[in-house]
Amino acid sequence: MRTEPFAGEELSRDDFLGGAVRLWQPKDGYRAGVDPVLLAASIPAKAGETVLELGCGGGAALACLATRVPGLNCTGIEMQPAYAALAQRNLDDNRLAGSVYCADLSNLPADVKSQRFDHVIANPPYFENFRAVAPRSHERAVSRAGALPLETWVSVASKRLKPGGAATFIQRADRLPELMSAFFGCLGALELWPIHPRSLRPARLVLLRGRKERRAAFVAHPPLVLHRGDNHERDADSYTETVSKVLRSPQSLPFPDLKSHQMRRNRL
Repeated sequence: MRTEPFAGEELSRDDFLGGAVRLWQPKDGYRAGVDPVLLAASIPAKAGETVLELGCGGGAALACLATRVPGLNCTGIEMQPAYAALAQRNLDDNRLAGSVYCADLSNLPADVKSQRFDHVIANPPYFENFRAVAPRSHERAVSRAGALPLETWVSVASKRLKPGGAATFIQRADRLPELMSAFFGCLGALELWPIHPRSLRPARLVLLRGRKERRAAFVAHPPLVLHRGDNHERDADSYTETVSKVLRSPQSLPFPDLKSHQMRRNRL
């Protein structure tokens, strides 16, 4: 695991949200894609609320969320020292208030353990260690494959939430059974939002949300479709209008409205 901060020549500075956010990222290592941007856009946070991200990497989700919702109190946890320092730099350079701690989920800092948050968000490693194919760099390997089970991630998130607070995770669809089992163990009012690459293709990712000390029927929302058409068009920008706006501006991506969902179900 890398302990020294990234040197300047090891980094690129990339635009997110149409340039509203500029993030330092390693040229060789974990680089943020659309996943943390979608996660950040889905969080219904308001000014003055508190947000904790578990495994924040270089801070992409926190920076995108704090840019969209000024006045948030943001906290990040990242176990890799180089990425924790990078996340703090990205918050600072974008003039966003927040603190990033280098820590393992199993040993959170006292400052974090003493707090309860309105929102906890996470984009856990997508593969378990024994299933992962080793990437070129160790840092990317840690980001892609984790030793801690999803149950641990969800348990930590639940403990850090205020009553009524929401935990929102983005994860690979093939790990949904494990993730949902963990959510059912300590959170209620679960909402699932599948993310399909195209309308006729199966979900590759899911957003799952649960609330602390809340009870409500489980809701599986209609899918979010990322791309127009049935097939990839080479060198073409095929994002749907909704997704394109989210990726290119500080735009929210709220979960489908539960009241509208209930009204449609009652009419069936």
